[in-house]
Amino acid sequence: MENLVNREFWNGKSVFLTGHTGFKGSWFSLWLTSMGAQVTGYALPPTTTPNLYDLARIGELLTSHSADVRDYERLVSAMQTARPEIVFHLAAQPLVLDSYSNPVETYSTNIMGTVHLLEAVRQTPSVRAVVNVTTDKCYENREWVWGYRENDSLGGYDPYSSSKACSELVTSAYRSSFFNLNTYSQHGVAIATVRAGNVIGGGDWAKDRLIPDCMRSLFAGEPINIRNPHAIRPWQHVLEPLRGYLMLAQRLYVDGLAFSESWNFGPLDSDARPVAWVVDRLCDLWGNNALYESRESSQCPHEACYLKLDCSKAKIRLNWKPSWSLEQALQSIVDWTRAYRSGHDMRSKSLEQIQAFL
Repeated sequence: MENLVNREFWNGKSVFLTGHTGFKGSWFSLWLTSMGAQVTGYALPPTTTPNLYDLARIGELLTSHSADVRDYERLVSAMQTARPEIVFHLAAQPLVLDSYSNPVETYSTNIMGTVHLLEAVRQTPSVRAVVNVTTDKCYENREWVWGYRENDSLGGYDPYSSSKACSELVTSAYRSSFFNLNTYSQHGVAIATVRAGNVIGGGDWAKDRLIPDCMRSLFAGEPINIRNPHAIRPWQHVLEPLRGYLMLAQRLYVDGLAFSESWNFGPLDSDARPVAWVVDRLCDLWGNNALYESRESSQCPHEACYLKLDCSKAKIRLNWKPSWSLEQALQSIVDWTRAYRSGHDMRSKSLEQIQAFL
């Protein structure tokens, strides 16, 4: 199979996608259904108004279960009914700052949600490939100037980061205990975890995330207020890691023994930029004399200052590499947002951007 996203492979495939109503899940739902995949989504309702899920009318394209991954019986029932061949687990409490305010919810969703998902897989014989989406923040961050590799130590300063490290450990334990590669011929299930950088794109309205905060200020004609202007993140358009997830799932389905591992999907080293650089460039692209100001990080809960991924393994073994530069990603966000502001059909606009990306 070619090391690309293969439309013919996905056409007709039964896919179970948790977190389909979120920002990343909505883009993923559009991409999967545009290739002919039969998608069953399982997630709580969107957490913001507006949101991409409703704007793009994604509910019309798939079978949707409005439910919590902490509801074990309902998750098992939904998966068994869907009989998926491929499972993507995106449902999570995804925000660092929210994890300080709601640590119990963060741990229960991100850890027990993973346990429930993998237990549901155990009880659904149709499943052949599972991709658990964690985060680049699952690593023990030592503020290194080089990128973290998949075999570096897991950790996490804040509840969100540590909960995702735990999700990695849970997945590893299930892979060893119940989906062992030595008995693959008996269970036929290949499981991988994926760790992506800070994803950005049109249609994200989450609070306490840089790009949504910027767009809200730009809409209101107010200066953008940023925290930690010198913090460096591995910024990437949301479609970059999604393409990696699709390519990895194809390989898990066909040759699971060789790809049941952890994988990094991050941007080029040149796109690991400080927050201030990203906001300054966004202001230039937006125009209208847009401005920003910063506040001292001491006023905010702890967040890592430097984080970068080494994606050598994905580049070599999957032939995956970033397609859009950070500049292109920011331009696409401005284009998407201007289209939304002008009342365009946002399903069509989003599919147009997916096609442009490909």
